[in-house]
Amino acid sequence: MGPPRSRGDQVTLFPAEATQRGIARELYAHARDLPLISPHGHVDPALLANDEPFGDPARLFVVPDHYVTRMLNSQGIPPARLGVPSVDGSAVETDGRAIWRLLAANWRLFRGTPSRLWTEKVFAEVFGIEKRFGADTADEIYDELSARLAEPEYRPRALFTRFNIEVLATTESPIDDLAVHAKLAADGWGGPGGRVITTFRPDNLVDMEWTGWAERVAVLGELTGLDVGTYPGFLSALRARRELFVAAGATSSDHGHPTAATVELSDADVAVLYRKGLGGAADAADAETFRAHMLVEFARMSLEDGLVMQLHPGSVRNHNRALHARHGRDVGGDIPSGTEYVQALRPLLDRYGDDPRLRIVLYTLDETAFTRELAPLAGGYAAIYLGAPWWFLDSPEGLRRFRETVTESAGFYNTAGFVDDTRAFCSIPARHDVARRVDAGYLARLVAEGRLPLDEAAETIADLAYHLPKKVFRLDRTA
Repeated sequence: MGPPRSRGDQVTLFPAEATQRGIARELYAHARDLPLISPHGHVDPALLANDEPFGDPARLFVVPDHYVTRMLNSQGIPPARLGVPSVDGSAVETDGRAIWRLLAANWRLFRGTPSRLWTEKVFAEVFGIEKRFGADTADEIYDELSARLAEPEYRPRALFTRFNIEVLATTESPIDDLAVHAKLAADGWGGPGGRVITTFRPDNLVDMEWTGWAERVAVLGELTGLDVGTYPGFLSALRARRELFVAAGATSSDHGHPTAATVELSDADVAVLYRKGLGGAADAADAETFRAHMLVEFARMSLEDGLVMQLHPGSVRNHNRALHARHGRDVGGDIPSGTEYVQALRPLLDRYGDDPRLRIVLYTLDETAFTRELAPLAGGYAAIYLGAPWWFLDSPEGLRRFRETVTESAGFYNTAGFVDDTRAFCSIPARHDVARRVDAGYLARLVAEGRLPLDEAAETIADLAYHLPKKVFRLDRTA
């Protein structure tokens, strides 16, 4: 049993109109206590494998959270002052209390943002702290959090159990040795049917523009003992690693390409392109063509091994080049861009779009594509499911707009349920709770408008929260 829910629990995110609010509360009760399915995320599995106490509050809530550091950077507070490591080893702030005070002094910047909502829910619902966060309470809250984090009940595995997480998927490269997942499996926390599973993320082996690509391909060859100097050998090596990932519990692959482009090249043409890449002669057009071809190859592999494909294009990575130069990847320097799906995915869908063995969960950072492209695609192809709003769209308003724009064309059952897509372990229950409350509000409106019976709405919210992601991501091992 965790701390009591916050005082705002009965109203937060529910409709303001009284009738719909009452229905939403009733529907939410059907989803509130269901186990959490987290099939797409970026929590470090070593956190749970080692089960060591968390660091100080700043290193839990600030340093690794690019949502937070990004906002502060936009107001002239550089990541170095927030403890974010720099690639050249230059000095950064190491005093957790100083970092915490800096966040508190600028907490006004987060008004109306999901970051504030998640953080305050974590304070209240995980740590039992309901006092308002700000400069005048920063030290007091820091001390209370520090005291909690020293208790056994606040270690990662204890919190995992308290959060009622049934499955947590992490994300690893094909050249990861999966040693951490092996430790989790040995401890009864991972492997097929386990609670923490891996996800096959091959971006760094199919993106010729990613610095060090050829070197990583060589590592792939060393790991598998296969000749990756040829394209057929490269494919064989990827298949071999996929087999190991499946044996370690993986049920999905994850593909973060710049675009949704797919193309099917001849064996001769892709072999030439592959050799060109290994020789360092591939240009941007070659790299895009190779990525597009590899999506079709991965779809073909999915027919063989059953891994669900996740595709989330549309992010211009490292757009803030100065930030990337100082601190590396994944520190808040990425920007969404417009994304086309209909023609981009056609080569793959022409080949495999109606094959019941294939599942592709499509995400977007371009909301304009939901009504125009993604919902009709999911409503027209057996292989396509719509992924939840993620990253820049993972907000109460983004989640509401998603339901409003896709349900009429795709229904509820061509969507894949909520994913938290987070590195911030303690925010997982807060993010899932927000999604369940938003869905309760949307379904309540359908009930109040006479468009859906109450009993069907109750069944639907339970499906969206639990049954659907478990089925779509093949986490029940029978779907």
